[in-house]
Amino acid sequence: MITIGAFDLPLLRSFYKSLGWEETEISSDNYAAFKTAGVILSIYPIEELARDAGLKINMNTDSFRGVSFAINVNKLQEVDETIDEIRKAGGKILREPSDAFWGGRTAYFADPENNIWEVAYNPSSVFDERGAMLSY
Repeated sequence: MITIGAFDLPLLRSFYKSLGWEETEISSDNYAAFKTAGVILSIYPIEELARDAGLKINMNTDSFRGVSFAINVNKLQEVDETIDEIRKAGGKILREPSDAFWGGRTAYFADPENNIWEVAYNPSSVFDERGAMLSY
């Protein structure tokens, strides 16, 4: 499970729903959890997450937080297709799809609160029948 601390939970919930991601039955007005192939992505108010961890909040959503998430795809062309869907949903494309020196293809986007995501194809990745990546 991965949890993103949300400054505006309804905004992030709407963004990920617009990508076609399915919310789980444990979602509520103050918490969202989405099914993915390998993990549950949860979104929780940042104030509550920081309080639980005993940390202070940096309110600047424009700064890089030093963490990125990844959507790993099974086919090279799926990088471009995924970025097209993200663009339609209002995601900010940080780096357009491009071939990587190691034989794959990558791109980057930010959600409405500048959480950074990579979309990547690695030719040596192995996925299970659910689409969860087993190795890369």
